[in-house]
Amino acid sequence: MICLKKTLFIKNAAVLTVTGVVLRILGVVFKIWLTRKIGQAGIGLYQIVFSFYVLVSTFATTGISTAVTRLCGDELAAGNKKGIRKIVRFAVVLSLLLSLITMAILIFGSKIISKSVLFDLRASFSIKILSFSLPFMGICSCLRGYFIAGRKAAPPAVSQIIEQVVRILVVLTGINLINTIRLDIVCGIIMLGDTIAEFVSCAFLAVRYKNDLKKLQDIKQKNISKKYIGAKIREIALPITSGRYLNSLLRTLENVLVPKKLILNGCSRELSLAKFGMIKGSALPILFFPSALLSSISTLLLPELSVAGGKKQLITIKSTVEEVIITTSLAAYIISGLFFVFGREVGLLFYNNKSVGALIRVLSPLVPLMYLDSICDGMLKGLNKQTFTFFVSIIDSSLRLVFIVLFVPDFGLSGFVGIMYFSNAFTGLLNIGMLIKTSRADINFFKTVLFPICTAAITVLTVDTVIRMLPIKSILVYIILVTLISCPIYFYTVSKIHGRKILFFI
Repeated sequence: MICLKKTLFIKNAAVLTVTGVVLRILGVVFKIWLTRKIGQAGIGLYQIVFSFYVLVSTFATTGISTAVTRLCGDELAAGNKKGIRKIVRFAVVLSLLLSLITMAILIFGSKIISKSVLFDLRASFSIKILSFSLPFMGICSCLRGYFIAGRKAAPPAVSQIIEQVVRILVVLTGINLINTIRLDIVCGIIMLGDTIAEFVSCAFLAVRYKNDLKKLQDIKQKNISKKYIGAKIREIALPITSGRYLNSLLRTLENVLVPKKLILNGCSRELSLAKFGMIKGSALPILFFPSALLSSISTLLLPELSVAGGKKQLITIKSTVEEVIITTSLAAYIISGLFFVFGREVGLLFYNNKSVGALIRVLSPLVPLMYLDSICDGMLKGLNKQTFTFFVSIIDSSLRLVFIVLFVPDFGLSGFVGIMYFSNAFTGLLNIGMLIKTSRADINFFKTVLFPICTAAITVLTVDTVIRMLPIKSILVYIILVTLISCPIYFYTVSKIHGRKILFFI
């Protein structure tokens, strides 16, 4: 593995994995409750507002957090406590400045934005409320960057769980007290929950950071100028922030554009929002739910690959990339197969909606590409390839917009699904290819792609056929049985062809 104690990596991976699973369970349960409370049209409007929320938060968070992780990682290795304090302070001030500027623009321009950008005046109230969360989000982002650099996964993990719990409690309480189905009020309450949750999470991390800093030993006092810190943050953060901002901007335009083009296909405004909500608010969260483990590994590998790259440890980088790609691929194939055979049942179980279930099944073949693209993107940033990922994401988002304009009015939701297939294949293959090229990883196509895909397909289809012959009336029991029988058979079979343990961290 990379130069770090393996036990520490396992511990942090376990912490982040458990946190990811808990957060996803809470998120999915909350989304199911919210869908039943406000309907698919409400979820569609929420997704449009939320995509704008992601867009405006980019300046205060994305690239700066990565920069803090990489810069603090170097200073922690050198034992320079003074340098760490200066880096975090500089990053926090910069995030606050950007947050406050963005906050002012949102408060005074909410009506113009909701009317001219989001094309729905009901979003104005939510935009004003979400603006108050930005300063807290910026500070949290910097502090999380510090803890990840120090291989301390627990504080960010606990803060995220606290944040999610507070968000859910505020939204549940607010919606039940107000007792209204007005979508503008409901979305406003959700954004209020986000704002209060960000404040609580920020306060928790600030206290933990202060206590953690006191425990650090100042082994090497090296003065780092603000000019140097600013230059390094700009060098690391600018490509990442620019890429995420432009990508978020284009995705926001996409989220606004899809419902409008569905209207041209013959849908009403509410129906177009409902169809959009089924994909972005219901089907995709279910498909991404099992990827909690992979996300935690990607997060932990960013500082490790950065250190290995700086020290020219090519063999370490090569072996690590090979392990991660193989592990991710093999896990994703069986997950994809499972969603394909019981996607309809999942839609009925969680959303009581056959259409959502059909979408889960239709989109299930994309799971391997989505998972691999996500983890490869994180590792490429660790290897200083953020400029490449920036251009790939911008080209992809631009093509998606063009295709939405061309195909969705004629082909409706089916056209958008086709665009998703093209987009995931485009970004996934490019990012995977660049990671393999950069790391010089040796990936055997037969062992890593062809054989496991065939094995996953044969296994889940066979098990599904047998289980459906049994007199099982419970959807949940059926899903559990198919999963518990398919997974051991699949992993045992592919482990034989690989001649090794599947998960590198075991």
